Amino acid sequence: MGSGDVNVSFSIRELFDFAAAWVALSVAFTIFFQRPALLGFDVPVLVRMFALSLLTVGVGFLLHELAHKVIAIKFGKVAEFRADYGMLFIAIVSAMAGFIFAAPGAVYHRGRSTIRQNGLIALAGPVTNLGLAAVFLPLALFAGGFFGQVGSLGVIINLFLAGFNMLPFGPLDGKTVLNWNKVVFVAVFVPSVALGVYAMFGFSFPF
Repeated sequence: MGSGDVNVSFSIRELFDFAAAWVALSVAFTIFFQRPALLGFDVPVLVRMFALSLLTVGVGFLLHELAHKVIAIKFGKVAEFRADYGMLFIAIVSAMAGFIFAAPGAVYHRGRSTIRQNGLIALAGPVTNLGLAAVFLPLALFAGGFFGQVGSLGVIINLFLAGFNMLPFGPLDGKTVLNWNKVVFVAVFVPSVALGVYAMFGFSFPF
């Protein structure tokens, strides 16, 4: 990928889109995990869940998109995140229906690039989430109280984001990785989706 410093900067519009996507995704995951509290207007539970989501969804989502941006810039491209407000609305509505469709936006990049470079840019996001799940895991295993909940939700969220984004569908990262290298796609797709499904349906929720 070359060497040298990567000059990462953000426009006001990009920072606004990051913030809007962060909050909307946190709302969606709050609803998904605590629909009974929402229906029962249990405000303290919802506030706590929203705080947990901000810390875990926020870190997972922001670093996922930043990974795309940094690698794109590393390849000499101009890259900027744009939120998809229609998809953010769908994320919240889908959470109310009992599932999550989280495609909050994308890092758009301009400049000449190869299929390999595009594949690596796409791969950076899900791989970052897998790494973050490993970072949160010690908190999930050994911490108690609020920090233990942060750790558990951090593992769940990041494994979900990795698995979901590796699906070879539409604008998701998996399709770009598959178009670049089928072996790399399978090597990342299989464990990401398996762990993502386990995180959402087999992991013991601590809330």
